[in-house]
Amino acid sequence: MSTHIRYRKITQYKYQVMETCSFRIGIQPREEIFEPKPPVKTYIHLSKEGMLTISEGYAWDGPSGPTIDTKNFMRGSLVHDALYQLIRQKALGMEDRLYADQLLRRMCRTDGMSMFRAWIVYLGVLWFGASSARPKDKKDVVIIDAP
Repeated sequence: MSTHIRYRKITQYKYQVMETCSFRIGIQPREEIFEPKPPVKTYIHLSKEGMLTISEGYAWDGPSGPTIDTKNFMRGSLVHDALYQLIRQKALGMEDRLYADQLLRRMCRTDGMSMFRAWIVYLGVLWFGASSARPKDKKDVVIIDAP
């Protein structure tokens, strides 16, 4: 698992990855996953061997809920948000959500978060994260054409 991410604060989301980073995770899909799909620039790639690569430029909202954005929360929140995005896009199934939540807790602990806080973070995403992972109905997606 990578030990380093480089990011910056931005206004629209909260953070943006400044260097491509990779993490070996326990999800090994049958087929390579690219999000979004080529020919547009791919920001999330999950290989069949379980290597999650998040490309430079990917933006995420950092730790969610009533929490403090600390350094020991950033890698975990990045990977967690990317996995939830893959679930929302139906590239991964809802059955992968529990693994994503557990991985968040493990990454936070590895990065120095206290056991108590990591447990509270885990319970928060476990209890309240389903709506963030749930795929959106097509009727919820508004497509706008402009001249």
